Amino acid sequence: MEDEEMEKKVQQYLHRKGFRLTELALQEERNRLSTTSLSDVSLSRSDNDPARYYDGYNKLRTWAYNSLDQYKHELLRVLYPVFIHCFMDLVAEGHTQEARSFFHRFREDHELMHSRDLQKLEGILSPLHLEEMDLARSLRENKFRIKLCEYSYELLLQYLQKTQALVMLGIINERIIFEVSAGQPSLISDDADVVALVGTSKDLAKQINQKEVHWGLIEDSVEERMEKALSDSDKTEAESKDADAEDNNKARNSLIKKSSEGGKQGGPLNKKLKKDKVVGATGKNNKSEASMVSAAPRVKPELTLPATPVEVEQSILEDLRNRAQLNNLALPSVSFYTFLNTHNRLNCSSISNDGSLVVGGFSDSSVKVWDMAKIGQPAKTSSSQGENGSSQGEHLSLTSEGKRPYTLFQGHSGPVYSAAFSPFGDFLLSSSSDSTIRLWSTKLNANLVCYKGHNYPVWDVQFSPVGHYFASASHDRTARIWSMDKIQPLRIMAGHLADVDCVQWHVNCNYIATGSSDKTVRLWDVQTGECIRMFIGHRSMVLSLAMSPDGRYMASGDEDGTIMMWDLSTGRCVSPLAGHNSCVWSLAFSCEGALLASGSADCTVKLWDVASSTKALKVDDTKAGSTNRLRLLKALPTKSTPVYNLRFSRRNLLFATGALSLGS
Repeated sequence: MEDEEMEKKVQQYLHRKGFRLTELALQEERNRLSTTSLSDVSLSRSDNDPARYYDGYNKLRTWAYNSLDQYKHELLRVLYPVFIHCFMDLVAEGHTQEARSFFHRFREDHELMHSRDLQKLEGILSPLHLEEMDLARSLRENKFRIKLCEYSYELLLQYLQKTQALVMLGIINERIIFEVSAGQPSLISDDADVVALVGTSKDLAKQINQKEVHWGLIEDSVEERMEKALSDSDKTEAESKDADAEDNNKARNSLIKKSSEGGKQGGPLNKKLKKDKVVGATGKNNKSEASMVSAAPRVKPELTLPATPVEVEQSILEDLRNRAQLNNLALPSVSFYTFLNTHNRLNCSSISNDGSLVVGGFSDSSVKVWDMAKIGQPAKTSSSQGENGSSQGEHLSLTSEGKRPYTLFQGHSGPVYSAAFSPFGDFLLSSSSDSTIRLWSTKLNANLVCYKGHNYPVWDVQFSPVGHYFASASHDRTARIWSMDKIQPLRIMAGHLADVDCVQWHVNCNYIATGSSDKTVRLWDVQTGECIRMFIGHRSMVLSLAMSPDGRYMASGDEDGTIMMWDLSTGRCVSPLAGHNSCVWSLAFSCEGALLASGSADCTVKLWDVASSTKALKVDDTKAGSTNRLRLLKALPTKSTPVYNLRFSRRNLLFATGALSLGS
């Protein structure tokens, strides 16, 4: 009697707390224990039968596809997590042949949405592979979050209860977290983030995205001071021009009065006046485009920022004075640097802010820097510098053909996967599979520091917008923040469920963003090291990131060619793009934020109109689910060169790099 009362109390508690799946599992367990010993024996035999996975999944699949159209697209979301865990459980129990046939029988259902994952999981042939493969280990250690409306959730529970599908119930209960919402089912177009691997905590993503983000620009930054100085000088010039214009207008008005008596003689002059007004109006439009950045709020920097040399400030002022104003009608000029004869050994490339230096990281552990101004000049013998600054004795001059047009940096002991110049081009960072990051001086042509902290290959490294600080991303699932003057990392950002593939600084240096093979993008607070935003929506690994100049938006590109633009303050995707046919390796915003450039392995550079869509977003900001697709302005195909890197200079010239691929 005491046991029965205890069971009733437990059941009442579960019912009161809303733990429907647990209550259902407890009920099924009680029914199973109450059966006869003979049925227990037959049940234990069936527990080892691999057919129970096939039958259970096939029945669940048939039920989901035959459900009402209004709820079908929500119920079908449950199938993918159940499918891969049925497959992995069969492999773990040693039923390899049955697992293969199960996988190939139902694979087509998920090919469209999850083709990359299925290609990797197809290689699992033994229980040992489940432990060795990162993707399989991540899937088994973490849970899927699935969004369902309340009625779809009730339908699923009723099905599981009526059919007594214990195997399916166990997988769903153990591997899936349901996010149930009241009201009507979500739209099919909202399926980007409805199935996501989020870890073991039920409300982790929701808790993270409630934290506050200050997305503005740095107070009293160098560029802001230069812009003020430039606008002040423009005002004084404008005032002097206005004084001259007044005198001209008086003379012109007297001419108009005289010519008005002559009838048609005043026509050409009036046309000229109208033309002047049109030119003035277009000039105002360009200014309003540029003021998108200046209108952003200002925030205090959390890091101690380095001082800027006077000569650097002067060069910035000169660049701002000569900056081209870009918009959907005025597209940028593009300068494309193509690497020839790399023999597939070039892993990465980068360009300095002014386009004067180009760096390449190679599979033979070398880093090579080209000075664009010196290409084509007569030969001068020079030597490369090693790790300790001493000459390696390898002369860069060739025979009578002349000097090699690059400076060779040697020090890494494995393939180089990333390289980045400091904002002013005087330093260079490189990261490698040897798990180290090296700092080089482009003036001394020497290795200054070797930073050790990561335990596995370092995929990406990026300088902060002000220099001195830099961030790295690694196979060890962490991102780290470093300072040039310290050999140990200042912060370690841990939380991703797979490799951190790319990293990008926010324009105010208070945050960094990371893209991962777990298909999520995260935003981290530099001061605390905490994750303050989790962006879910990509269907493959995230390979590239870019921040808008005003700091409000972030763009991310993935392995499938999809680009997504996010609002940092809300954590929502504001415009998904399916613009490329292959990996998006690089993204870059223009200086005023009006355009977004994307470079891909499909050998194209594409330009997108950001300004018009963000204006529409500000108008419709109250609508929670509103998304706007960015308009493609222009696609720039190369002959046969995948695009490795993109960068807008301060003058709004777009630089691009890539290696000629004869096989494509």
